[in-house]
Amino acid sequence: MAISGVGQSYYQYSVATTKSVNNTEKFALEKTDGTKELSEAEEMAIFKKEFYAEIEKIPKDRTIANVAINISEEAFRNMKADPKYREQMLSLIRRDMTGSVAPAPDCSMVITVGATAKDYRADGWSVNNDSEFYARSQNSFYKKTSDKKDSQKELLEEYLEKRAQVKKQQQEMLNEKIAKQEQERSRLLQSWNNERLLSKASNAYEANVMTETVTDTASLLG
Repeated sequence: MAISGVGQSYYQYSVATTKSVNNTEKFALEKTDGTKELSEAEEMAIFKKEFYAEIEKIPKDRTIANVAINISEEAFRNMKADPKYREQMLSLIRRDMTGSVAPAPDCSMVITVGATAKDYRADGWSVNNDSEFYARSQNSFYKKTSDKKDSQKELLEEYLEKRAQVKKQQQEMLNEKIAKQEQERSRLLQSWNNERLLSKASNAYEANVMTETVTDTASLLG
């Protein structure tokens, strides 16, 4: 069907407008697809900050000296997708951080949050045996230690550093003493060798003199 006159002009305008709108929508979709991953990363970063802030509000029991919380990335995704799961994990963390771990007066605790509620666990140790705590809390999402423990750790590090310095000084003094003894031994050995050479020379000289004396005496008598 042919279109002419005003109708043709309107048709051309309508097609151009529709094409323009479609291109704009296509560009918008392409832009959204291109930034989708970044947006998800930003959303997760915000979610983690908010979750950290919630944990920070929880007061730990006085019997807990150090606490660390390990949360898997799958756990974060599930909590972000399911607010009920998020609240359930916060409730469990709150329960364990505010509960007493008596009879031990000072304990360290590591809380693990996994993809499901069955993966949740809380482990504790006495601060006198904290090697396990520090090994399992190196890359924790949340970690809080007591000032007392930090102070003791600093004192221990300072003591170890001073002890290392003393050992280094003692080793240097020992090395210097050994070097002097070696020099003295070498000097004495050289002196002894010189005395032996001198003694040999002296004996040879005396033997030569005696030989000459005997020869001269024999000549006179002959």
